[in-house]
Amino acid sequence: MLELHEITAGYDRRAPAVRGASLTLDQGESIGLLGPSGCGKSTLAKVAALLHRPYQGHVRIDGQPVHGWRHSAPQAQRTAIGVVFQQPRLSADPRLALKDLMAEPLRATGRRAEIVPRIKELSAAVGLTEELLNRRPHEVSDGQLQRACLARALVLRPRWLVCDEMTAMLDASTTAALVAVVEEYRRESGAGLLAVGHDRVLLERWCDRTIQWPDIVDE
Repeated sequence: MLELHEITAGYDRRAPAVRGASLTLDQGESIGLLGPSGCGKSTLAKVAALLHRPYQGHVRIDGQPVHGWRHSAPQAQRTAIGVVFQQPRLSADPRLALKDLMAEPLRATGRRAEIVPRIKELSAAVGLTEELLNRRPHEVSDGQLQRACLARALVLRPRWLVCDEMTAMLDASTTAALVAVVEEYRRESGAGLLAVGHDRVLLERWCDRTIQWPDIVDE
């Protein structure tokens, strides 16, 4: 279970983006968090992914409290969560070929022996050819780069996925393809999913239940 309780977070303590938000995601469950741009849902997604320390409140993973954030989080908690952001060009190192981008988490966790078979498996799953894998971000489309970013999020076999506006910049066919990849992974692994977005139709078709912001906020 992934639990966020009474989270207050943001980038200015005087005006937090999120105040008193609580959310519980069971293993294997998919939740859509629906809200307009600027409401704070992306900040909450970063807290859920252990990428942003809240001012108040706490996060628990399988009953264990989270005390560290980003690289300070214990590896077992940090690698339990995979995250995909809205803008792949802001989350991808422009110097790396797509295959190296996808392999980053394996290198960082000392699992280099898994790189070749795992990249082969995931590149096929997300629809990237060998030729595309050798290109750098500026040499591919947004959709192709987002496919690589999704593969990177899945490479460590996380138990939880946070997709923050993952398909907002993509066309309908790429959106459908990436949602299908996520759902296939979830069927095989039993992973839970928090999908953040502003497209009600997509979230309601994709997720078990959809929560309208600010229904999770205690105001």
